[in-house]
Amino acid sequence: MSATGTALVLRRGRFSALVERRTLVFTAVMLVLLLALGFTALCYGDGWTSPARVFAALGGQRGGPNVMIREWQLPRVLASVVFGAALGTAGAVFQNVTRNPLGSPDVIGLDAGAYTGALVAITVLSGTPARLTAGSVLGGLAAAALVYLLAMRGGVSGLRLIVIGIAVNAMLTAVNSWIVLRAELEVAIAAVGWSAGSLNGLGWEQVRIPFCVIAVLLAALVTRAPALHQAALGTEVAVGTGVRTESLQVQLVVIGVGCTATVTAAAGPIVFVALAAPQIGRRLARTSGIGLLPAALTGAVLLQSADLIAQLLLSPVSLPVGVVTTAIGGCYLIWLLSKEVRSG
Repeated sequence: MSATGTALVLRRGRFSALVERRTLVFTAVMLVLLLALGFTALCYGDGWTSPARVFAALGGQRGGPNVMIREWQLPRVLASVVFGAALGTAGAVFQNVTRNPLGSPDVIGLDAGAYTGALVAITVLSGTPARLTAGSVLGGLAAAALVYLLAMRGGVSGLRLIVIGIAVNAMLTAVNSWIVLRAELEVAIAAVGWSAGSLNGLGWEQVRIPFCVIAVLLAALVTRAPALHQAALGTEVAVGTGVRTESLQVQLVVIGVGCTATVTAAAGPIVFVALAAPQIGRRLARTSGIGLLPAALTGAVLLQSADLIAQLLLSPVSLPVGVVTTAIGGCYLIWLLSKEVRSG
C-alpha cells in the first residue's frame, strides 16, 4: 500500500473512532438525562414527594403515597420513555425510507390513519385495549398503503410520498371529525379528549400490552438495522451488498406504523416527536445519517420533558402532553421549513 493510501486509511480510522466516541458520549448523556427527568417526575405527583420516599417506594415499602408512586407515577414515567423511544424510532425509519426530514408518521397521514382505526374501535367495537391496539395498527397500515399506492402512479420518491401523505392526512382528519360528530355524546367527549394525546391516568393495565408490542417491534427493527444502514448509502450500494430494497421498505413501514399506532392506541396521537427526534438526535450525536439509537433516545427525552412540562405548567391541572409537543413541534417545523427553503 502506498503512503497516500496508508494515510487515508488512518484518517478514516480516526474519523470512525471519533464518531463512535461521540455516539458513546451522546448515549451516556441522554441516559443520565432520562434518569434525572424520570426521578424528578416521580418526585412530582399531586405534590412534591421527597427523594427518600421515592426510593422507599421503589424499594417496595408499603403505604398510601408509595402505592401512588408505584402504581400511577412509575407507569407514566416509563410510558413517556418507551413511547418517546418508539415515536423517535418510527420517525427515523420513515425519514430513512423517504430520505427527507419531513418524512414523519404525523406529517404523511399515518398518525391520522391510526387515529381513524382507534375511533372505529371506540365507537363500534367498545374500545378494549386489545381492540384499540389492533384498530390503530390496521388504520395506520391502511393509510400507509393508500399513500404508497397513490405515490406509485408517478414513480415513488420521497418528496412525492410526503406531498401525497399531507393530502391523505387532511382527508383522514376530516373523516375523524365526522366520526366524532356522528358518535354518541359521551363517546365523542372521550374521543376528543383522548385525541389530544395524553399520558394522564395510565396505569400498569393500560401500558402492559403496548410495552410488549413495542418491544417486539423494536427487536425486529434491530435485526434489520444493518440492511437499513446499507440502504441509506444508496440503492446501488444496497443492491450490491445483497439487500432487497423493496422488501426491506415494506418491512420497515410495517414496523414504523406498528410503533406509531401502538402509542396512538395507548395515549392518543402524540404529534411532532417522530418528526423532530431523528433530526435533533443526528445533530447532537453528529452522525452522518439518521441513526436509530440517537432518534430513540432523543424521542424518549423529548416526550419525558414534554410530559413533565405538561404537569408543571398549570399545576395542579395536568395538561395533555400532546398540547406541549404540538407547541414545541410547531416551532421546530417552522425552523425546519425555513432551513429547507434557504438550502433549496
